[in-house]
Amino acid sequence: MGISQRKKKILSAVIELYIATAEPVGSKAIVEKSSLGLSSATIRNELSELTAEGYLEQPHTSAGRVPSPAGYRLYVNELMEKGRLSREETEEINRSLQLKMEQLDRLMSDIAGSASALTQYPAVALAEPVAVTAERFDLIYVDANTFIIVIMLSSSAVKNKLIRLPFSFEQGMITRLSAVFNASFTGLSAASIDASLIDSAELACGDTLGLVSVVAAFTIETLKEAATGRAFVTGASRLLKQPEYRDPDRASELMSFLSDGRRFLELPGAPGIGDADVEVIIGPENVAEELRDSSVVIARYNAGDNMRGIIGVVGPTRMDYSGVAAKLSYIAAGLSKLLSSQEAPPGFGKLQIKGDVANEP
Repeated sequence: MGISQRKKKILSAVIELYIATAEPVGSKAIVEKSSLGLSSATIRNELSELTAEGYLEQPHTSAGRVPSPAGYRLYVNELMEKGRLSREETEEINRSLQLKMEQLDRLMSDIAGSASALTQYPAVALAEPVAVTAERFDLIYVDANTFIIVIMLSSSAVKNKLIRLPFSFEQGMITRLSAVFNASFTGLSAASIDASLIDSAELACGDTLGLVSVVAAFTIETLKEAATGRAFVTGASRLLKQPEYRDPDRASELMSFLSDGRRFLELPGAPGIGDADVEVIIGPENVAEELRDSSVVIARYNAGDNMRGIIGVVGPTRMDYSGVAAKLSYIAAGLSKLLSSQEAPPGFGKLQIKGDVANEP
């Protein structure tokens, strides 16, 4: 059997005052610091009943009341208002959520730079694209014009965005949006989030402002970004130091290929194809026309959370395959250890050479 609305208001006042002061709360404090409009005698009677019903406790006979576990539970389930974040707090959350991804991006850029410096060839560090879905949505109300979208992906990555709009909306709308997206948009690919789903979501939460479309657009963008992977290419100008690429046309074609490092995923040695830790693709074995007169050495790394990637270099067919493979294999093993807490394998592991230019060391 539930308690009356008046008792709920008094219980809320007791809990909020106790949270603020850590001191037992009496009827006088409730009258002075709340706007319930009740007399001290009425509040004392209700406090006694709430104590008898197990929602409050009285440490000493003459002391005020403190919440019991049952009182806290009722407060959390039914009475408390959803807290609001200050703009400073939301900006701090944004920074902290972005930090891990920014650190990984810097690491990948540094790894590509190290591979290029060690081999003296252009290098790419690539995070393998993964098929991800949204696993959870948290929409955080900031003020009447601002909220934060936080999406946890099935890959364990977290993406977020601060949304500022020129019109106002209520906190209740953001709460309903969060519930609808968690109920209807989790486990879906970007292609599955279509106009009919968005229309249904708008009806479900009574959205006439287009907020569903804002959240859906960021979700689609996030899922598509995860599906394309990220690539960091460095050292493209090192090609010009090799005599094979003194022909401007030949160098231009290859540098154009390198400008989009994700094209490495088209190569036979890309992640998920074959079992070799290191692969060498020589000249005409390359499917990309721009690489027909060049060779590619690729090493795989494990980034944890079922994510993988590659480190690769491009150079002339006369490159030192053994030396380049050794360097990339060592870098990849160290990167796997760093990202997934795995012990680096001894030596090269399995080295696969396509063609007969080099032998396994």
